[in-house]
This record gives sequence, C-alpha cells and structure tokens, in this order.
Amino acid sequence: MDEMTATLLAIGLVFVLLATGVPVFASLALAGVAGVVMVEDLDFALNRLKAFSYTQTAVYLLTVIPLFILMGNFAQKAGVGQRLFSVARKWVGQLPGGLAIASVLTSAGFAATSGSSVATAATVGAVAIPEMKQAGYDRRLSTGAVAAGGVLGVLIPPSVLLIFYAALTEVSAGAMLVAGVLPGLLSTLVFIAGIVVVSKKIMPGRHQTQPRYGWGERFASLGDAWQVIVLFVVVLGGIYLGFVTPTEAGAIGAFAAFLMLLCSRQARANLGGNLKDSFRSSISTTVMILMTMLGAGIFSYFLTLVGAPQYIVEAVTTVDLPPLLIIGLLLLIYLPLGMFLDAFSMLVITLPILFPTVQSLGFDPLWFGILAVKMCEIGLITPPVGLNVYVTAGIDRDTPLVDVFRGAGWFMIMEAVTTLLIFFFPVIVTWLPANMLG
Repeated sequence: MDEMTATLLAIGLVFVLLATGVPVFASLALAGVAGVVMVEDLDFALNRLKAFSYTQTAVYLLTVIPLFILMGNFAQKAGVGQRLFSVARKWVGQLPGGLAIASVLTSAGFAATSGSSVATAATVGAVAIPEMKQAGYDRRLSTGAVAAGGVLGVLIPPSVLLIFYAALTEVSAGAMLVAGVLPGLLSTLVFIAGIVVVSKKIMPGRHQTQPRYGWGERFASLGDAWQVIVLFVVVLGGIYLGFVTPTEAGAIGAFAAFLMLLCSRQARANLGGNLKDSFRSSISTTVMILMTMLGAGIFSYFLTLVGAPQYIVEAVTTVDLPPLLIIGLLLLIYLPLGMFLDAFSMLVITLPILFPTVQSLGFDPLWFGILAVKMCEIGLITPPVGLNVYVTAGIDRDTPLVDVFRGAGWFMIMEAVTTLLIFFFPVIVTWLPANMLG
C-alpha cells in the first residue's frame, strides 16, 4: 500500500477508535501498528516494536514525573491549600470578587507544589467554594474561578505537562520549567483583573461584606505560606541556579513535602491513610502518562516511517504566508482537540507533526511549548469535555454544570488575552531561561 493511503487510513483509525471509547494510548498504539503493517509487514512491525516500550519509557528524565506528582500529593495532604486560601483572603478579600481572587491566588500557590491541574482545582475548590457560597457569591464566578485557577497547575512549575513536553521534544527540562514562571504569573494577573471587572458587573458591592484586615495581620499571615515558599525555592531555585537537575529537584521537593506531611497535625491523625492515598494517586497518574507516551511513540514512529512530518514541513515552508501567522494557525488546531481530549493526549498527537515545523521556521521551542500548554489550558475548561469543569461541578453539586461552563467561559476570554500577549511578546517566555546560571 502506498504511504499516503496508509497515513490517511491510520489517522482515520485513531478517530474511529476514540469515538468508540477506546483509551487514547490504545487508539494511538493500534493505529500506529496498523500503519506500519500497511506500509511494511507484520514481521517488520513486530521486530521494530519488540523493545519499543522499554526504549520509550526507560528515560532518566521521566523519573521526575512521579516525583513531582508525589510532591503535590504530599503537599495536599499536609493542608497547604487551606493555609494558602486563609492567607490570600486576608490580602484580597476586600477587593471586588475578593474571594474568587483569593481562590486564583491559592491555585497559583498550590501549583508551585503540584504539577497537576486536576489536583489543584480539587484542592482549592474544596476550600474556596464553600466560603464563596456562604458569602453569597455568584455561582458562575465562584466555580469558574476554581476551574480556571486549576489550569495554572499545568503552567506554573513544577509542571508535569512542561516536563512531558520537554521529554517529547528533547528540549531542556530545566529551561522548560523556568520558562513557565513568568507566563504563569501573567496568567494569574490577567485572571485577577478579569475577576474584578466581572464581579463589578454581576455582583456589585458584594466585597463590602468581607472583613478588612490590617497590614500587620496581613504580613503576619504570610508565615502560613512558608511551605509553598520552601518548595518553590528548593525546586525551581535549585534548577535556576544550576545546583540540581530537574530530577534531583523533584526528589528533594518530594522529600521536603513528606517532612511537611509528618509535621502536620491534621495529616498525622491518619498518616497511614494519607501516605497510601498519596502513593496510589502518584502511581496511577504516572502509569497513565507513561502509557500515553508509549502509544504516542508508536504512532509517531509510523508517521516518521512514512515521512509525514517532513512532508508537512516542506508544504508549510513553501506557503506564501508570514511564519508567525503559520504558527498561529497551527495553534488553533488545539481548540477543537481541547473539546474532546486531555492535555497529554493533545500534545502527543500534535507535537510529532507540529514541532518539526516550528523548528524549520526558526522559532524558539520554549516559546512554542508554553503556547501549546496555554492552548491545552483552554481545553481543560472548554465544553463538552472540560475536565476541570467536571471536577469543580463535582465539588459544588448545587450548581448546574451549564452554569459552571458559563463561568469558565469568562476565563476562556482571559486565557485568550494571556495567550495573545505571549504570542506577540516571546520575551515573556525566553527572558528567564536565557538568564539561568546553570
């Protein structure tokens, strides 16, 4: 069979399998094997793929993924989310939409201890949503703020998705993590500004019912945020200064979070259960990520075998369009994908094709990586399969799912603003990695 026909059939098979409910990793793997068999034969496929699972996953860099996930689980059990929200509400509670702003700030802080978007939304939502319901906040704003705040977990380091991108594209994992700092802060600031604007329109004067704290109480409360500061300095500070590799930073961070868990009175009351839950969650998430990588690797091998990336690169580079416009059009591919797939699946499906094009056009891979992750963020709150929205709706069962999606819609606009700023001003991404000391 000719290569073009085999490629089209394999791509079509992926979507057919996904539509029938087959997991993403299995859909990609089956389609990849079928494609190799179509252009070669079964013996060739079995010979090439017999050691594929080992070579794809036995990579030293990937050990950082379970370490970052474990660190986040330990931090969650240690009660970091509750303390952060208490600190944030003392600083911003009196502002318009102050409690929603506090939930975003808590999400940003917790994201510095956890690389998971879902974990961030679940942890912050359990603390913030009851507080906002009691204060009479608009349900759309409160749930939307939690769902959108959770997406900061995949951007602010230590981010598992940034490590995942680095592993797929072979760029520096340390530089990729550092590149997420300023975009993460920018996203947080845009969320805060957007919440102020929205809250003034839909619930004017609501913030005036919140207690006001003096500057002394505010600065004193910062002592409750010491855990986040320690983990952020240990992990990102060590990478930025060149003292440790990302994997070493993940190990140190996980151990530090474990010590915090031991020091927490609340966590010690059920230490065995908390440790068991943390390890179980870390294992299941890690297996999901590695299986997704394995399936994507098989499909990518097939695409490379038939020369699909090279063909697309040649076709794109000969198009009479500005290179920046081409990148913008490529990024739009993530919008429809985000309606049905999770962030990891989107990256593994698109990067084997898009990344060579980005390189051929001469753009910074760190810049494109942050943009791709931002597009995945939007997918996490996009209907019909906005994972963070469903997590938030599960916490606040009194709010209809459609209202949660409506609330998240305001934040999709804010995400679009942030993405455009990063798109037109790449220095937001590249400045900090360019000044790394290690």
